[in-house]
Amino acid sequence: MFENLTDKLQRAFKNLRGQGTLTEENIGEALKEIRMALLEADVNFKVVKELIDHIREKAVGQEVLTALSPAEHVVKIVRDELINVLGKDTAKLKFSSQPPTIVLMAGLQGSGKTTTSGKLANWLKQGGHRPMLVSVDVYRPAAREQLKVVANAINAKIYEGKVEESNTATVERLVKEARREAINNACDVLIVDTAGRLHIDEQLMDEMQSLKKILNPQEILFVADSMTGQDAVRSADEFHKKLTLTGVILTKMDGDARGGAALSIRNVTGQPIKFIGVGEKYDALEPFHPDRIVGRILGMGDILSLIEKAESKLDKSKSEEFARKAMSSDGFSLEDFRGQLRQVKKLGSLQSIIGMMPKIGPFANMQQAADKVDDKQLNRVEAIINSMTSHEREHHEIINGSRRKRIARGSGTTVQEVNHLLRQYAQMRKMFKSMSKPSFARRMAGMKMPGM
Repeated sequence: MFENLTDKLQRAFKNLRGQGTLTEENIGEALKEIRMALLEADVNFKVVKELIDHIREKAVGQEVLTALSPAEHVVKIVRDELINVLGKDTAKLKFSSQPPTIVLMAGLQGSGKTTTSGKLANWLKQGGHRPMLVSVDVYRPAAREQLKVVANAINAKIYEGKVEESNTATVERLVKEARREAINNACDVLIVDTAGRLHIDEQLMDEMQSLKKILNPQEILFVADSMTGQDAVRSADEFHKKLTLTGVILTKMDGDARGGAALSIRNVTGQPIKFIGVGEKYDALEPFHPDRIVGRILGMGDILSLIEKAESKLDKSKSEEFARKAMSSDGFSLEDFRGQLRQVKKLGSLQSIIGMMPKIGPFANMQQAADKVDDKQLNRVEAIINSMTSHEREHHEIINGSRRKRIARGSGTTVQEVNHLLRQYAQMRKMFKSMSKPSFARRMAGMKMPGM
């Protein structure tokens, strides 16, 4: 997410390091690079011009804070201005005082609207709500079937209804029946997945306006494919003019999105981004936190989101048990290691995890290392451990040459890969044991922090 933009901005800030003061000349050169980085990221040119003007106004002629270097001062200004562009606060869903809350999903065909409807239902379920889904795309039977599959996968209620004719009258009947069904089933949120089009047309807009009039929805969310850049922004603007959107959901933010849609869509429409899709799984939907996203763009990382993801995905008791065993004299077994491996995989790809780390200081080279990591390697490691007997997993020392050959055949790997895993495992056990020794604790206690 935003990797190219982040790298280009880092280079612009790097050129300011070593400068004693901010002058019209050196800030002008840096702003030129920042401007090019934003334009190449497909940010709307009007947004870029406004952003650069604000940064220039605040950077030139201002007294640099004594605690910050000129480069750090510019980074702070850019951070503040980007947060202003994206919105200072996290935008939350509006709920009706008289359930069900109606959420109308809008967007063009191929933007991921149906899958996102399911992801939103799953997110609401995790928050204690009781959502119901309904598809009113009566023109494409496959779309209605897709939503049914999604609803079954996340164990959410869905109203199917009967479709005899593919017209607006059928659509209007379906939503009325779905709202009644939601009330009868005590569902507090009704998510309406509407028909998409390859492009905006009058029939689509007329139907959407009709649905808005019938349902009086609390939320009209536009689902946009972030990889389409300014096309997504233009579509969102058209929908907003016709329907008055209440928010945006950006999909495919885990891909090689350049970031232009995220940095433009709120400024153009005036409506906040409420969620971002960060993967294909149904739990890969995150609330949009402007300050955290700006942290990622500027290479500062997003540790808060990583902590929240760990708290929601990981089993705390298992992690504590692993830590206790790792620090004990007996050490942890391959069975314990496999359990921790499965825990880590719950957090997503290694690239996505490391992408939330800062790209400065000791973490500066982590992203390069992550790019070389094949997530399939974790599956191969687990396959090797799975091919061991339970006794071998608890007593690795008995794994001799013939056992290694059997394990390699059973896991579809090579003996060399099995040997490599066992060596790494032995090194990890040794490292944890050394950390548990009193001498190590004394050395750590005696160390002085830099500057102390």
